[in-house]
Amino acid sequence: AGALAELQAERGAAGSTIIHLTLRNTGSAACTLQGWPGVSFVGDGDGAQIGAAAGQDRSSAHPTVTLQPGQTAVAPLKIANAQDYPPSECTPTAADGFRVYPPGSTASLFVPAGGYTACASAPEALLQVQALVPEGQATD
Repeated sequence: AGALAELQAERGAAGSTIIHLTLRNTGSAACTLQGWPGVSFVGDGDGAQIGAAAGQDRSSAHPTVTLQPGQTAVAPLKIANAQDYPPSECTPTAADGFRVYPPGSTASLFVPAGGYTACASAPEALLQVQALVPEGQATD
C-alpha cells in the first residue's frame, strides 16, 4: 500500500505548537497501522536529520487503524520552541520539514514544512508524537 504524509492545521500551546501529521493510504487496497510514527526534523536541503527524533507519548491511545484507499490516520505532534533553550545548548537550525516513518516501516516519507527551528544539539527532543488514530479522533 502506498502512503502520503502531510501536515494539518496548527495551533499553539504554552511554549509549543501542536500540528497533525496525517498518513493517507494512496494504494488500491486497505492497509493497517498501529502505534507511533517515527518523526524527526530534517534540513540542509538533503534530508539530514537535525537533533533527536521525536519522543513517543505513551499515554496516548494506540488502536489498530485500518485505512481503506484514500482514508487518513492522524498523529498529533507537539513541537517545543527552540527559542526556549539557551543557544549554547540548542544550536538553533532551520528545518526543511520532517522525516516520517509509518509504524513498522523502514521506508520514510518527507513532509516539507518551512518556518520551524530545530535544536541540533539539544539534550532532549523538541518533538513529542502521539500514536496514529483514525482522522477525527485525535485528542490533543
